[in-house]
Amino acid sequence: MTVKLSLASLKDAAATAAVPAYDPKRLTAGIVHFGVGNFHRAHQAIYLDDLFNTGSGQDWAIIGAGVLPSDAAMREKLKAQDFLTTVVEQDNNRTAARVTAPMIDIIVPGEKAALIEKLADPAIRIVSMTITEGGYFIDAAGHFNPSHPAIVEDAANPGNPKTVFGLILAGLRLRRERNIPPFTIMSCDNIPGNGHVTENTVVGLARLSDPDFAGWVNQNVAFPNSMVDRITPATGQREIDILKQDFGIEDNWPVFCEEFKQWVMEDRFPAGRPRLEEVGVQFVSDVAPYELMKIRILNGGHATIAYPAALLDIHFVHEAMEHPLIRAFLAKLEKDEIIPIVPPVPGINLNDYFALIERRFLNPKIGDTIPRLAQDGSNRQPKFILPSTRDRLTQGKDIVGLSLVSALWCRYFAGTSDSGRKIAFNDESADKLHEAALKAKDNPEAFLAFDEIFGEVSKSGLFRARFAHALQTLWKEGTAKTLELYLAGELVK
Repeated sequence: MTVKLSLASLKDAAATAAVPAYDPKRLTAGIVHFGVGNFHRAHQAIYLDDLFNTGSGQDWAIIGAGVLPSDAAMREKLKAQDFLTTVVEQDNNRTAARVTAPMIDIIVPGEKAALIEKLADPAIRIVSMTITEGGYFIDAAGHFNPSHPAIVEDAANPGNPKTVFGLILAGLRLRRERNIPPFTIMSCDNIPGNGHVTENTVVGLARLSDPDFAGWVNQNVAFPNSMVDRITPATGQREIDILKQDFGIEDNWPVFCEEFKQWVMEDRFPAGRPRLEEVGVQFVSDVAPYELMKIRILNGGHATIAYPAALLDIHFVHEAMEHPLIRAFLAKLEKDEIIPIVPPVPGINLNDYFALIERRFLNPKIGDTIPRLAQDGSNRQPKFILPSTRDRLTQGKDIVGLSLVSALWCRYFAGTSDSGRKIAFNDESADKLHEAALKAKDNPEAFLAFDEIFGEVSKSGLFRARFAHALQTLWKEGTAKTLELYLAGELVK
C-alpha cells in the first residue's frame, strides 16, 4: 500500500522517509523564490528544511514564483500535496528519502498583481532565483544585453512586467513608494559573479525606463555572490516509479539528487537572513575562488563529457564515465588545460577536488542523463568552457583539448550521432546552431560566427586552427578515434 503525499499523510510517510520535525502550518514566509524546479528543491529548500528542523528560522519559509507556463503546472502538482516535496538522496552506498516542507505557496504567472504585492510585503527580506544560466539576458562576455526583445518590452512597459527582473523591479518600486526597506536579491545559478550579473541586469533594466529609480536600486539593494552545487537530474516517470516502489510514497514531482551538496555565499544581507551557517552553508568575504573552481572544473567537466557521450549514443552520465575514452578525455583535459589555470582556493587541493568530481559523476544511482548535460549549450559553453579557452590563450598556452570540446559541440549540432541516430536538441538557439553546424562540415568557420557565444575567442588564429582540425577529424574518423588521437597527443595538425 502506498501513501499519497500530503500534510495529512506525513505520519504514514514517516515509515519509510524522514519527515519535518516542525509543523509546516506554523511557518511564515520570508523569501520569494523564482524558479521552483528540481535544483532549488534539492538545494536551497533542503538547507532551509534542515534549519527549520533545528527549531530556528521558521519565519523564512519560501513563496515560490513563476513566470513561465510550465510554472502553472508545477504549482498544481505541488499544491495537490500541500507543497511538500520528497527528496531522494543517493550515494553509491546509501539511498534515503526525506519529505521537505519549507515552501508554503507558489504564485503563478496569471497572478502578477498578487506576486508584486507579495514582493512588497515587509516580511519578504530575500528574493532568490534559480532561472538557469540563460535567464539573465547577458552576452558571451557576461554583459547585460539591453537589446533583448524581452528586456525591450519590459523597459517600455514597466507597469506590466513579464520577466523575472521586471517583476522584481515592480516589487522594489512599490516598496520604495511605501517606504519599506528593499529586500536582498540572491542568485542561485551557475554564473561567474552571479550577484554582480544579477545586479547589472536589474539596474540595467531599471535604467532603460527610470534612471533615478535605477540609481536608488544601485545604492540600496544588495546582490550577494554565491556558489551552489548539487547534481540534480530531471524528474521523469522513472523517478516517480522508484519512489513509489522503494518507499511507498506517491509524489507528483519528487526530486532525486546526489548526497553531496555545497553552498558558499557572501554575507551581504542588510534586511537579515536565516542562520544557514548552522546547517552547513559557508559564508565568506569573497566567493569568486570557490565559484571559479566549481564552474571551470565541475560544470566544465559536465560540458566535456556531454557531447562525446551523445555522439556515442550513451544516455546516462555514469555510463559515460565508465567509457574508458570519455573518462580519460575528461581527466587529461582537466589536468592539462583546466586545473592549471584555476586560481588557488582557500583550504582546497584542486586535484583532490577533481577526484571528488569524478566520484560524483560515476554515481550510478543518480540517473543523471547526457541529454540534460547537453541542453542549453549556447548559454553554457560561454560560461563553462570558453572562459578557460580565453584564459589559456591570454597566457600563451595551447588549447588542443578545449578546442576539441567546442568541436564536439559543433559536431553534436549536426543532428546525428556517429551511428546515425537523430539527436533531439534542447537549446533556444537550436535552429541557428544546427544550420551552422551542417555548414561547418565543409567550412568550420561557419560555426564560429556566433559572436554572442564565442566572442573574442573566435578571433584567435590558434583556436580557429585547433577547432577546424578537431572538427574535420571528428567527421573523418569518428568520435572514438578522435578521442584516441587526443589522448595519444596526436590531435595536432
